Amino acid sequence: MPWPRPESGDLPAAPAFDVPELGSDDPGGFGWSVLHDRTPALIAQVRDTRPYGPAQRRALDSLLEEITSSTMKPLGSGAHDRDAWDRWGAAYFGRPWGDVPFLWWESYFYRRLLEAVGFFEPGPWFWLDPFDHWKTAELHGPGVDADLAALAATSERQALLSASLWGNQADLGFLFGSTGLPDAPGSGDRLVADESALLWDALEAGRPNHVGVVTDNAGRELLADLLLADHLLETGLAATLTLHLKPRPYYVSDATTADLVACLRRLAAAEGRAADVSRRLSQAIGAGRLRLRAHEFSCAPWSFHRMPADLAEEFRTFSLTVLKGDLNYRRLVGDRAWHPATPFAEVTAYFPGPVAALRTLKSDVVTGISAARLSSLGASGRGWRTEGTHGLIQVRL
Repeated sequence: MPWPRPESGDLPAAPAFDVPELGSDDPGGFGWSVLHDRTPALIAQVRDTRPYGPAQRRALDSLLEEITSSTMKPLGSGAHDRDAWDRWGAAYFGRPWGDVPFLWWESYFYRRLLEAVGFFEPGPWFWLDPFDHWKTAELHGPGVDADLAALAATSERQALLSASLWGNQADLGFLFGSTGLPDAPGSGDRLVADESALLWDALEAGRPNHVGVVTDNAGRELLADLLLADHLLETGLAATLTLHLKPRPYYVSDATTADLVACLRRLAAAEGRAADVSRRLSQAIGAGRLRLRAHEFSCAPWSFHRMPADLAEEFRTFSLTVLKGDLNYRRLVGDRAWHPATPFAEVTAYFPGPVAALRTLKSDVVTGISAARLSSLGASGRGWRTEGTHGLIQVRL
């Protein structure tokens, strides 16, 4: 199979920052809990919920042992992208996982997990999504039909935007090692920043718009994203809309093209107007108004500061690029210990075009929060940065 080769390892250098990258070496920190609690739980779940053979089980056990008590190893010698990861990981291999920047090791972990289960090897597990059963269960879970009926029947754009935002609240990876779903979102008090009016004003003023959406999770979130996409296309707020998907399984529930197809089928099977949405979106794909992309950089362990030239040029052509979810936010601003009052426009000034972030907060990094809001959030005594209970809509034009 002719694998794509933009992963040559030759990417633009990141700018120098005086703000440190977030790590996983603090026993009281969020990155530590992901490394020592969530990630081992995920390996165990993958091992136990698929009928993998002895080779895959040994590889998963070895990966677990490496993460918890050994040092980071490179990909196997036969990996199609070994050269790229050797370049990218030269400063990290041979070190304990907790000594490596959080964003980097977490991304590399998912590449290693695919290697362990034989995802890239021709054979019985070739190209089979190890997370598919969780995605399918969520897509057909209780309450989905009612949600789809309500959203497909509304023309209230703020409701659709809100559904796209809060659909990100509890991705599947967030639940591993958790005691359950985060609290249901309330009204605007759960938004630590809300620049939705600026987003709508920009779309109204910019017609005809060519909108890009960098998706995050499959399942309910992608369903909500598709309903919002349909609204933008139907109302003319978007002349074209490009959905960026992952080229392969990533971060448990990140959306791939297969997940998009599953969501279109789910919409088509629903009662009421949801089926009409599926039909319109399928027609829009056929007509080139709804475009699908799956760039290799989407699975790279870097922030967007190091995006390759072709991806930067594509973002430059969009009237607005909407980045969904927590991981895309970390990659947009850089997974660093920013003071939360650092202006969002300042840390995203490098991005090659207008950009908006729709995110439920599930990790430490955050920017663009007013002093008054920070004061009230601090007084709440809750882990508002990491518990998935708060969200934000931020825009830089």
